[in-house]
Amino acid sequence: MMSAQPSKTIKTRFTIISDTHSRPPFPSDDTSHAYRSPLPPADVLLHAGDLTSVGYIAEHESAFNTISSASAELKIVIAGNHDITLDEEYYRSTGAKRFHRSIPEDTALVREIWTGEKAKAAGIYTSPYQPEFCNWAFPYERDEDRFNPSPGTRNPIPNHPDIDILLTHGPPHSILDETRTDEMVGCEHLLRAVRRCRPRLHCFGHIHEGWGAERHDWVKGCMETVEVDRDQVLRDGCAGIDVSAEEGERGLRWGEETVFVNASIMDVRYRPVNAPWRVDLELPVKGS
Repeated sequence: MMSAQPSKTIKTRFTIISDTHSRPPFPSDDTSHAYRSPLPPADVLLHAGDLTSVGYIAEHESAFNTISSASAELKIVIAGNHDITLDEEYYRSTGAKRFHRSIPEDTALVREIWTGEKAKAAGIYTSPYQPEFCNWAFPYERDEDRFNPSPGTRNPIPNHPDIDILLTHGPPHSILDETRTDEMVGCEHLLRAVRRCRPRLHCFGHIHEGWGAERHDWVKGCMETVEVDRDQVLRDGCAGIDVSAEEGERGLRWGEETVFVNASIMDVRYRPVNAPWRVDLELPVKGS
């Protein structure tokens, strides 16, 4: 039996991007690209990681400038596997020798960019891990479960109804995670956690060729791909889906449905040709 819908909700707009790899948006007059300045205004901006190409300080500063200039009251930012200087353990053991052999970067300075005083207006830094992928940062072994309650899991994803929005760098298995070699490389443990907690919205990136959105109905066991009109996306500067109460019967059924978004800006050839996503949904008002 599903939990009762909160008595009072508010329509909330999210702008979602991922895998920008330090590439700023195109100029505002470049209408041939959806990823252009300014980013679509929203109540909340989510960045699902891979802020940089290989973790240089200059790349972090470029990403910070993009995010800090966006129009959103709240900005939440996580790192990805390319943000190697934010994974200090990986950087000391592997990253510095592999990528910055001549002059290692100052990881404390990098962390200050995202957690210092200037960062208060730009967002927060949280968990960016994904299954081990080509010896990059923030890895865990595929048989390791970081998301579900079990001995040794320090911070499992809460059960429904205690979570509304889930932001991870990598996708769950079989959801917008297919590579150009037709492999589904998402995390099976994360899929199990999402089925358990049933958030309203799950945002991620990591797999560039997986860009898109899906609406999953947990009760009926079916999935609907969110169709987009390319011309409309270019006009709006984003792809969009509205599942708020204003959509009536098409509004999201809390606890029964989840919208999944892969918001990778880069394609598989690292060209910034994909669009940001705009999602409108209802969130509970505190105390309701």
